[in-house]
Amino acid sequence: MRTTRPETVPVAGSVSRGPNLIRIGVWTALAAGPLALAVAFLTPRTTAAQAAPAPSVQGTAGPAAEPAGAAAMFVDLWLRADAASPDNAIGTAVRAMAPDAELPKRTGEQKEKPAGARVVALRTTFAPGGTWTVVVAAVTDRTEPAPAGSTAVPAPAARYFAVSGTGGENGGPLAIEGSPAEVAAPETAKAPASRFTHTVAADGALATTLGEFVRAYLAGGQSAGLDRYLSPGVRVTPPGASAYTKVDVEDVSADAEQAAGDAAPADGARARVRVRVVGEDRAGARWPLVYRVEVTARAGRWEVSTLETGAGTPTASPAVSPSPAATATVSGGAR
Repeated sequence: MRTTRPETVPVAGSVSRGPNLIRIGVWTALAAGPLALAVAFLTPRTTAAQAAPAPSVQGTAGPAAEPAGAAAMFVDLWLRADAASPDNAIGTAVRAMAPDAELPKRTGEQKEKPAGARVVALRTTFAPGGTWTVVVAAVTDRTEPAPAGSTAVPAPAARYFAVSGTGGENGGPLAIEGSPAEVAAPETAKAPASRFTHTVAADGALATTLGEFVRAYLAGGQSAGLDRYLSPGVRVTPPGASAYTKVDVEDVSADAEQAAGDAAPADGARARVRVRVVGEDRAGARWPLVYRVEVTARAGRWEVSTLETGAGTPTASPAVSPSPAATATVSGGAR
C-alpha cells in the first residue's frame, strides 16, 4: 500500500524571500559580467532604509525693536497728563504704556494751559538682560520772560527725561518701567579745530563766484542758473522752499592756501571752502547760514564740484562722468 505524504502548504510570511532575491541577483550579475558578480556578492542581504537627516534651520534673530519711538511718545503723553483726570484719554494712554507710572499733578495756570512740547529721542542705551534707557528731550515753545521783579526761575527751553524699560528683542513687545526721570542734558563733544584756516579775499574771484553761486542756489528753486558755477556733469538741486530777498556773504575761508590766493589755480586742484552768508526773508528776518563746498580748478578758474550739508554729506553728485574731450571743449566758470 502506497502512502501518500501530505502536501506541505507554505504559510504566508513563513518563507524568506532573501535567498530568492540573492539568486536572482547572482544570475543577473553573471549575465552582466564578472565585475557585477563581485558587487552582487559584496552587497549585504538586507538593506535598512535610512531616513535623510532633516535640514537644520537656523533661525536668524531679527533686530531688536527700537524703544526710542515708544519712549518719546510716552514722555509726550506724560507731560500732558494730569493726576486730577487719570481716566481721560491721555491718562489712559499713559497707563496703557506704563501701568506703574504716576501722573503729574497740576495746579493753577497749568490746569488751564497744560505743558506742551516737541519731544525728540536723543540717545538709547542697551544694558545686559534686555533692559534699555532712552534719553528724551522735550522742547517747549514758550518764550515768555519772567515778570519784572519776579524771583521765579524761567522755564527752560528744553527738559530732558530718561525712560527705562525692557523687552523688544526680536520685535517683541516693550515694557516701560514707571514714570520718567528728569536728567541733565547729554554732554556734547568738544568741537574740533576748524580746517578752514585760510581767509579768502572778499573781492577775489573765488569769493565772488561762491557768493553768486549761493545767491542763485537760494533764489527760489531754479537750477538752470547754477550750471555756470558747477563742474561739468555735476547737478545740484536747490531748496524750492527758500524765499530770501537778499543774501549777503559774510566771509569765505578755505582749507588750502592755493584757494585763498589770487593766482590762477592749476587744473585739477581741489579745495574745501566754507561760506558764511546771511539770508533775509520777506518779513525782514535775517538768517545766518553756513555752506561747505568742494571746488575744483578747471581752465584757470574754480568750479563747485560738491555741495555739502553741515554734517558733510554730499548733496551734489556727478550726473555723467565727462570725457576728457568734453572737458576740454566746455567753457567753465561764469559761462
